[in-house]
Amino acid sequence: MSKTTDHLGRPIVVVTGIGVITSLGVGKKENWSALTAGHSGIHTITRFPTDDLKTRICGTIDFLGTSAKGPSALTYEMAETTTMEALGEAGLGDTDFSGPLFLAAPPVELNWSDRFDLYKMSADGAGYQRLIAGATKPGADAYYATTQFGSIADRLADRFGTKGLPITLSTACASGATAIQLGVEAIRRGEADRALSIGADGSATAEALIRFSLLSALSTRNDEPDKASRPFSKDRDGFVLAEGSATLVLESLESASARGAEILGVLRGCGEKADDFHRTRSKPDGSPAIAAVRAALADSGLDDSAIDYVNAHGTSTQENDKMEHLSLSTVFGARMPSIPISSNKSMIGHTLSAAGAVEAAFSLLTMREGVIPPTVNYDNPDPAIDLDVVPNIKRSADIKAVLSNSFGFGGQNACLVMTREPS
Repeated sequence: MSKTTDHLGRPIVVVTGIGVITSLGVGKKENWSALTAGHSGIHTITRFPTDDLKTRICGTIDFLGTSAKGPSALTYEMAETTTMEALGEAGLGDTDFSGPLFLAAPPVELNWSDRFDLYKMSADGAGYQRLIAGATKPGADAYYATTQFGSIADRLADRFGTKGLPITLSTACASGATAIQLGVEAIRRGEADRALSIGADGSATAEALIRFSLLSALSTRNDEPDKASRPFSKDRDGFVLAEGSATLVLESLESASARGAEILGVLRGCGEKADDFHRTRSKPDGSPAIAAVRAALADSGLDDSAIDYVNAHGTSTQENDKMEHLSLSTVFGARMPSIPISSNKSMIGHTLSAAGAVEAAFSLLTMREGVIPPTVNYDNPDPAIDLDVVPNIKRSADIKAVLSNSFGFGGQNACLVMTREPS
């Protein structure tokens, strides 16, 4: 077994480029500075009217050119922007990427403004007939491009010159981690020397807020937006919807070393487990989440004693935080209260399809910078959740291995184990 393969003889997969956008700003530098300072990107919504909504706060991305043009346009711009940053750091060109592309993206729908436009495009007929007639007129292909699930990945593939069929996936809140897992597996199988794994989600719409509100999943702490997301606190009242994107350039260690690329971290293990208990609630005994964590550790070849830090899914909902505590305590046992664990969502909110990728990016930066971002708004500890959540203030630490959790609605769970060095 050579030094470029892992414990199972597979190519070691490393990260050579990272790009990030959240409500804290554009790029790794701006995001990391704000995140470690404990700043929040959550704010009152101004993009659309909220007078009749229970939740009027969000982590919307309002500082990009497509912010007001609908979810598809914003998701594409964020993905393109983070990918350009990642490729620049990796020292690779941005038009001829010789590897596959895996995009975690939200399910798309026709924007309401476009629905009205289509309705008005034909003067004859009514309702459905007008929609069909309008969709067949010249110029209607723009509607198709913004409403097909794979169209964003197709455009990104053309933009960056990726190879093969671009893959668009949606595994709920685990999507970003799944995109990374697919990239890792493609390299391990020898199908490619490198891959682009992207999570991007610009779908913070009025419809999304209404749907999550009907599930009683959102915080209604509207008067204090920056204090609304409070993972693991006793007075948590729901998650905060947000937008964001992250791109990782994944590469085999052999390929990266051959071209002298800087190694930013290693994707050591990936684990997943489905939970068919309920469409939103986790199985009470936490067994699927436990299995996902254990699968990631087994895949990495590391014992649970090697994990120095956990980047929690930490949504700030009563159900999820309780389940995550149960699952981690089961895996790590008596050691769990002493392992630092923090939730990026306390500051950036829940970026849905992008969350797993964004949090993987921050996990890599945690190891490289030797700083653990805090869990902010932790002023009222939950006595039933005995965790070291790095409360309110960042912490310097020598972190060599990280577990990053993503537990999605519908029981879609994915966990990643990352290390600072290949060995």
